[in-house]
Amino acid sequence: MSLYGIVIGLIVVTLLAVSLSRVRQVRTKADYLVAGRTLPAAVLVFTLLSSWIGSGSLLGGAENAYRHGFAALWQGGGGWAGLALIFFIAPRARKFAKFTIPDLLEARYNQTARVLGVIAVLFTYTAITSYQLIGGGDILHLIFPDRVSAVMGRYIIAGFVIVFTAIAGMGSVAYMDVVIGSLATVTILLSLPILIHLTGGWHAVHAALPATHFMVLGDITPVQAAELFLPTCLLMLGNQSMYQKFFSAKSERDARNAVVGWVIGTVVLETAIVALALVGSAMFPTGEVSQHPREILAYLAMNGLRGNAMLEFLGALMMGAIFAKIISTANNYLFSPATNLVNDVFVRYLRPTAGDRDVLLVSRLMVVLLGVWALWQSLGTESVLKKSLYAYTIYSAALTPVILAAFFWKRATAAGAVTSIALGTVVTVGWDSAWVHRVFPAVIAERDAILPALLVSLMALAIVSLMTPKPTEEQLQPFQS
Repeated sequence: MSLYGIVIGLIVVTLLAVSLSRVRQVRTKADYLVAGRTLPAAVLVFTLLSSWIGSGSLLGGAENAYRHGFAALWQGGGGWAGLALIFFIAPRARKFAKFTIPDLLEARYNQTARVLGVIAVLFTYTAITSYQLIGGGDILHLIFPDRVSAVMGRYIIAGFVIVFTAIAGMGSVAYMDVVIGSLATVTILLSLPILIHLTGGWHAVHAALPATHFMVLGDITPVQAAELFLPTCLLMLGNQSMYQKFFSAKSERDARNAVVGWVIGTVVLETAIVALALVGSAMFPTGEVSQHPREILAYLAMNGLRGNAMLEFLGALMMGAIFAKIISTANNYLFSPATNLVNDVFVRYLRPTAGDRDVLLVSRLMVVLLGVWALWQSLGTESVLKKSLYAYTIYSAALTPVILAAFFWKRATAAGAVTSIALGTVVTVGWDSAWVHRVFPAVIAERDAILPALLVSLMALAIVSLMTPKPTEEQLQPFQS
């Protein structure tokens, strides 16, 4: 077995050991869904970082950077802007201390908002999980090209993710993220200067690429930059996985402190990922990877870090870190919608008196079923970047406006929220339909859905809320600072 295969095997065994070590501590619904609300700031930083930086950054963002250079940071920059605002939201989220975003939607609005929220989360998060499986499958194919096809790799990764997630819930996910986040941070930051040196220095990278690769907009338009920035920013602000981590914090202070570390880690790592892809574009402008640029980071680990045993060992660790990050993100985004089905459907409507044992059993079953659905979606997806922007847009248009309004706009009403969620989802899902191309000119119909979907969602929230009676003080009280 190659060094890369050995490292991947060790990572899988380590992650399984971490999951199994948490099993005995899972006895109640709160233990499984929000880690018993015991996570300190240090653990929160790594689990937030690992849940955010997955295939969307390591594959989709890297592909964008390989083709367009530093302009790809518009996608990451949306997340950074969202993080700056989250600093003020985190303590309020921990104070609210529920289990899911639909919990929040019902408390602030009504049951219909809760149900629509579940639907939006299911579509968004299984889509995000699906392209993590694609990324993991690609890596297994690169390491074992004669034994594992890219499609077979997706099945194998789906099995890993389902098992790891089902075992111990949030406690398992969070503590695995500490291991994964540490490994990824060290290997990516070590690899970048070494690869720049192997390319001949930064001046050689600059000389090998078009000047637009080093410009703020590069060869993309301001509208395209907004289409990268807005979905990421709005997903960050309303991200259920993030709120669920805040609900898991030991205290409001831990939640706020975790955001500071998360901001620093995200800015550093996403910039390093884009820079690595840029260096990869200079080192390997043609050949196999130029046809599949989403694989550039893994390709660099296998083919860029060569020359001696130490470099190859670092390459193997970097490959392992990328693989582990993808697994971690898939865990997070698979666990979150499973929580919705259990907490917001099973317990809320089907078995309100269900005991902890029944809840844990159904939770694990939901992880399996949703994992299979995500795998099915992955088999019909080719572009990770396109799939990620689609998933971000559903959430950004349907849920983020009403989530933020819950905390910051007292006048938002249940009718306004329901209309906003429904129209944001419908416009996003239906934007690629033939009807849109018949009704709108090509200059509008061929754009991504984020701008029209967000505009419709915000208008619906504002207009309908102002036309309907104000919410009661009882509804508003849990959301005030």
